[in-house]
Amino acid sequence: MAKIIRAQRTKTSSVRSAPKKPANKATKSLPQRAAKKSAKPKLKSKPWTAAEVYEAFNRFRKANPEPKGELEHLNPYTLLVAVVLSAQATDAGVNKATRELFAVADTPEKMLALGEERVRDYIKTIGLYRNKAKNVIVLSEKLIAEFGGEVPRTRAEIESLPGAGRKTANVVLNMAFGEHTMAVDTHVFRVGNRTGLAPGETPLEVELGLEKVIPPEFKLHAHHWLILHGRYTCLARKPRCEVCLINDLCRWPEKTV
Repeated sequence: MAKIIRAQRTKTSSVRSAPKKPANKATKSLPQRAAKKSAKPKLKSKPWTAAEVYEAFNRFRKANPEPKGELEHLNPYTLLVAVVLSAQATDAGVNKATRELFAVADTPEKMLALGEERVRDYIKTIGLYRNKAKNVIVLSEKLIAEFGGEVPRTRAEIESLPGAGRKTANVVLNMAFGEHTMAVDTHVFRVGNRTGLAPGETPLEVELGLEKVIPPEFKLHAHHWLILHGRYTCLARKPRCEVCLINDLCRWPEKTV
């Protein structure tokens, strides 16, 4: 019995005296390293001077004095519909679908007469076409009921229409009514941030930044110049810095020239 007790005591003491395993320093330091890394302030590029901004848009104007949007339309109503349909779709894809649609329905009244099912048939090659067809019909109903069948001329009223957001309103106000609005799509957002011209974390921040720095004489066409620049030159994956009109002004640290 005494032997058993002594054995148990020995076992217990050995357990108590067993040295603790050293903490894995590498594992412990990972969160600390991550925290330090995330806490690192982002490098901010030097803001463009007013002279540099003027020079950039003056070059855009010389290269393309009258830039045009690439969405095909016949009037303010068809422009509005085209922009609503262009969400998460290419302009080329929208144009392909709307050529036949607008030939038979270029007013809210004609669109309602066509009906949601037939609208779906015309635009079924466009992404999210079922929901977009529904929006086009409801949008047309609201235009007739509240605006006399005409596209309204204020941002708030256009934004009240189904499927229309701030970008849609800015495009319509600019292209249909000549307002100096700045529509920020993925291309303008990328150009504003990459070049350092108007950096921002949201489209609205970029929009307000661009409105602040672009001289009034360029504002009518500014968003078209920036869209076209982002679509054909300042590409998302492989920017064509070698043919960029403003590569000497651009603040992007990874430009290839």
